[in-house]
Amino acid sequence: MLQEPSPQQNHEPSGVAPDGSSSSPRQRESRTEASAPAAAKPSRNPYAAILRVPGALQFSASALVARLPMSMVGIGTVLMIQGLYGSYALAGRISAVLVIAQAVCSPQLARLVDRRGQRRVMLPMLAVASVGLVGLIVTAVTRAPEPLLYLFAILAGGGSGSYGSMVRTRWSKVLDDPRRLHTAYSLESALDEVVFVVGPVVATLLATSVTPWSGLAVPLVAGLLGGAWFLSLRATEPAAVPSSEETGERRSVLRNPAALVVCVVFIAQGVVFGATDVSTIAFADEHGHKSWAGAILAVCAAGSLCGGLLYGARHWRSALWKRFVLGMVVLAAGVSMFRLVDSIPALVGVMFVTGFAIAPTLINGNGLIQQVVSPGQLTEGLAWAGTALGIGVSVGSAVAGSRIDAAGAHAGYLVVLAAAASAAVLVLASIGVLRRSARIRVQPHA
Repeated sequence: MLQEPSPQQNHEPSGVAPDGSSSSPRQRESRTEASAPAAAKPSRNPYAAILRVPGALQFSASALVARLPMSMVGIGTVLMIQGLYGSYALAGRISAVLVIAQAVCSPQLARLVDRRGQRRVMLPMLAVASVGLVGLIVTAVTRAPEPLLYLFAILAGGGSGSYGSMVRTRWSKVLDDPRRLHTAYSLESALDEVVFVVGPVVATLLATSVTPWSGLAVPLVAGLLGGAWFLSLRATEPAAVPSSEETGERRSVLRNPAALVVCVVFIAQGVVFGATDVSTIAFADEHGHKSWAGAILAVCAAGSLCGGLLYGARHWRSALWKRFVLGMVVLAAGVSMFRLVDSIPALVGVMFVTGFAIAPTLINGNGLIQQVVSPGQLTEGLAWAGTALGIGVSVGSAVAGSRIDAAGAHAGYLVVLAAAASAAVLVLASIGVLRRSARIRVQPHA
């Protein structure tokens, strides 16, 4: 950390005196300290400031590219299988297998990453995931036996890992100021929203306008190139932490009460997201504008993007757990407005306003994971949070879909409301756990 120079240091001579003679080591040191603040003027833009940290722009940009598959592979798989096989049922099964494989394997890969390093673990997995996607495309195009679709879906999902958790772990290495780390996590959450705004639109456009399998071609290339670029950046890679067998501390992240609370809340929040997606498609269809569904969902993501950027640009003094609780309550209040929606314009307005609470809540949840778990389990903890969201999205889509078939789009929005209310009640009931866990982790650094 740079330190402010004292008045005496400001008046000491530089490394070379006017007559050409060398100054003393003490004078050279003083000169360095005096000139450092002038060379490192703080930026009014906190995002620009953190991206000037050596290596930060490169690993954040490469992780953005590497994360494109997470918003494109699922919908790309459904569109490809349905387009080539004419079966939504088969498409849903293949997509579900891929998502489940990712949910099961991602936290385990993250644990290995913490112990052995990002490059050592994820380079082979990058090859596995790429082979899985190529195999899935070739199998579908050639109409090979269906069991091969399931096999390659498992490889594609199981080998994908979580670049979102790995990039956040890199930020925790290069930044030691909690306020700047808050800004970095906010930036990554905003970039997640960019991925989910752009990815599905591109995948749908390619699959419906070019060829059914082209919706998977872009995530294949993006994942391979972005992943290889990210993993090649060795200077910012966090050091591997000895395995739990060596340290004698074998303990799952989910045994941490606060981390468990965050993950359970994230499952409920994922249900909100998944049910909202399906319900919005059904609502647009009921109003004769099904093709507008993607744009309406993009409005929600845009609201979340704006909320995340605004939230991350400010340094908050309140405790992180308090902001997490408040954000979940605000989100529950926002989605309750879905019951009042009776037109497309009204839905667009509610979507945008509600979106403002999404990214801040995710930022705070990830921040709590970083705060309460040990450094050697950070990637694993963040991966569990992402997995919890993915599980919730799958559950929400399925439950809302069945309710919509029975009673229409508003029945799907009731699933959204129930999930958000459950998350709010849970997080309010867990205030004591969150407060105690945060205090335990923060106290040694006070």
